[in-house]
Amino acid sequence: MRPRVRQRSFGLLKGVHPLLTPQLLYALRAMGHGDELAVVDCNFPARSTAKNDDVVMLAGVDAVDALDAILTLMPLDYFEAPAAMFMSPEKGDALPPLGKQVHDAGNAAIERRASGISIQPLERFSFYERAQKSFCIVQAGGERRPYGNWILKKGVVGPDGNDLKPS
Repeated sequence: MRPRVRQRSFGLLKGVHPLLTPQLLYALRAMGHGDELAVVDCNFPARSTAKNDDVVMLAGVDAVDALDAILTLMPLDYFEAPAAMFMSPEKGDALPPLGKQVHDAGNAAIERRASGISIQPLERFSFYERAQKSFCIVQAGGERRPYGNWILKKGVVGPDGNDLKPS
């Protein structure tokens, strides 16, 4: 059962990105190694896709900023590729220019926070199927660019406090 938090009790914490809501922090902490988190745009059918109604809404936030904030705390899986996937069009369909723009920016944000991580495209309908199995869906309510959707696989925090990587 999730703790009930009232709006007026929100406060600031040192070192925690301000876009990370109490609900999102709870989900990130509850996830284990190998669990997946979907970060989706405002047009994604988040509520009907999520298992157990696990949707965190980040109103007015674009997907790139959501990815950047999440990856300040969430380690990615360096042991099993891919650790990050982004929605791509069906075979034979073209990616709109704004889709390329959001993919480039989102993948750059992932690479900044998790250098050398495996990032791969995932065809649209395969993305929906995989998102249904995700631990939680984070909807970036301000993201209107098409195909602004990612799935992130949680890794392990090593003894040094950083992402655990193969030696």
